Amino acid sequence: MSSENVEGKEKKKEKTRIKPRLDKETIKSLKLRSILSAKRPRFIRMNSWIIKRLDDSWRSPRRSLDNKIRLQRKGFPPLVKIGYRGPFSVRNLHPSGFKEIIVHNPQELEGIDPSTQAVRIASTVGRRKRIEIIKKAEEKGIRILNAGGVE
Repeated sequence: MSSENVEGKEKKKEKTRIKPRLDKETIKSLKLRSILSAKRPRFIRMNSWIIKRLDDSWRSPRRSLDNKIRLQRKGFPPLVKIGYRGPFSVRNLHPSGFKEIIVHNPQELEGIDPSTQAVRIASTVGRRKRIEIIKKAEEKGIRILNAGGVE
């Protein structure tokens, strides 16, 4: 029984996530961004709640003449404005604090700093090359954000 516990602990150690090196100001800004994101309204397309063929995804109402969202009329969804943006210091950062780098092949892992950058494998990469990228990233200690179930 004790040997099984030792094996279980070793597996847990292998699965620990690599964390970025962040200063206190960046950690504070990431927390603030998550709070602001929770308060931020859902921006939806005009009439998507009426016309079923329209998707909810945002389309700018600034091109139409009588759009009630553009006119900011009461009772209509809010208009996208610059005031809803997050803190400047953490823009384009992953919620974990890493800077995301898109990778298409294993050679692109060469110039990556594991303490501040994490890898996102491009959607066009196939299974075989994805496995190669994952193996090489594990050797170098680089975190992969979208490893998926392939191991």
